[in-house]
Amino acid sequence: MTMDRNQGSENSEAAAKGVAVVAIDCLKGSSKADEWNGDMLQTGDIVEELKIGSLMWVRSPFKNGKQGVQKLLHDSFKKKETSIHVRIRRGRDEFVELQACIVPNEFAGKKQYMLRSIEDPNYAVGFVDRTESECFELQGSRSTRVVSALSRAQLQDGYVSYPWERRIQELLPVPNSSCFLSMLLLPKASDRVASRYNDLEDTLSRANSWLNASQASGVPIVFMNIQTESLLTKISGETASSTVNAGSLSDLSNLANVSLYGFEDYHGVDIGVVRAVRLWYAPIGGEFALEIKLKEGDTKLGFAISRTEEGFIYISSVMDAGEDVASTRSGLRDLYKEAMRASKLLVLSRVSNQKVLPWMVSSTGAIRCYDTISLSQKLSLHRHALKPILIHVFMWDRALACQSGGIGRFRANPTPVMPVPYEMELPRPTNESQILPLPPDVELPEGPELRIERDTAGELSFRFHDFSLSSNWV
Repeated sequence: MTMDRNQGSENSEAAAKGVAVVAIDCLKGSSKADEWNGDMLQTGDIVEELKIGSLMWVRSPFKNGKQGVQKLLHDSFKKKETSIHVRIRRGRDEFVELQACIVPNEFAGKKQYMLRSIEDPNYAVGFVDRTESECFELQGSRSTRVVSALSRAQLQDGYVSYPWERRIQELLPVPNSSCFLSMLLLPKASDRVASRYNDLEDTLSRANSWLNASQASGVPIVFMNIQTESLLTKISGETASSTVNAGSLSDLSNLANVSLYGFEDYHGVDIGVVRAVRLWYAPIGGEFALEIKLKEGDTKLGFAISRTEEGFIYISSVMDAGEDVASTRSGLRDLYKEAMRASKLLVLSRVSNQKVLPWMVSSTGAIRCYDTISLSQKLSLHRHALKPILIHVFMWDRALACQSGGIGRFRANPTPVMPVPYEMELPRPTNESQILPLPPDVELPEGPELRIERDTAGELSFRFHDFSLSSNWV
């Protein structure tokens, strides 16, 4: 049998193209990270059989290719027959099956459908017309396709609902209140109108001295971290011209140690940035809750409070009376004696779950803290109302808190308690800005009565209570 030259050319061209088939096209990746193993359908797999529902079963070759398959899927979806079983061929004799459901493919257009895996709803495949040789080529280039897919893969973000209200009620030592403690120090103003401030090194030195002085007075705290905090302010005049113009690259190095720098916004307004310092610290032995229960006939609580120069309120005296005093019944007297033996102040950190710690140093150098007069009045009101008082104190030894068994009566240890070595305490970041606590061999004051302070917070607040009593009895 002979053939002319034109017929031979057409046959060789068809052979080069290969047989037309319907192939798999992966649209969405698996969430199980196994889409490239042999059990999952891959781009280039040849579709051999489609079994839709329990009645329709179609084998290749498919009439009209991909378009015919899409018509079958559309008709089945309209009849609500969405269950489909796909059998594909990989290579010459390897077969893989997929159980899926028919879903609309919104990105491909109207009346276009794709298959979503039953086992992994995130994995979806579609259909495409290819030649058998093209499919074999794709199947043989699996490593190349994996690398290509890796370069195109992107992580997706999402949202997870979280029971915040229940967590902060159940998982915090004090419900709805954190155990993170800090002091914010504003830079010292160098003039009356607060247009210029001392440099950052001066503010860091103030933070360092405040921490060291607190530890030396017997407050059982340890350094945790330190950071700068930027606060916006308005600037004008000479200050604005000297700060806003300092924006060249050569001047950037000078900003490392300044407490005030400025810039100009889009409307030409001069804005200043004040760099404050936030000092993070923590009690050495944690916070310990103590409940003072009251009863009819209590004329006094049996203890006095005072305040250190650094703003901490502490128990300065406890009545050494009979067992019928509220401070004795609660165990506060025994805890106070243990603090005295360890040369530590029994610092109040919370009253009725409210923090009563110093929280800020103003630009004039005044420490914002709580007033002992108003606190004494509140404690006295508790006594008159016969409402229990819940206080938290700083501990210097975790073993003491464990002996007490939680909220309730403190069980005093008959043996003297030594302070915990600082190197055994909470881990602290080691950086060039770290402030080291005082070593254990530094001499501490014999007792809290040695500190006599004025019951005011700075120059302006509580001026009517400006007297020099060392303590306030309740």
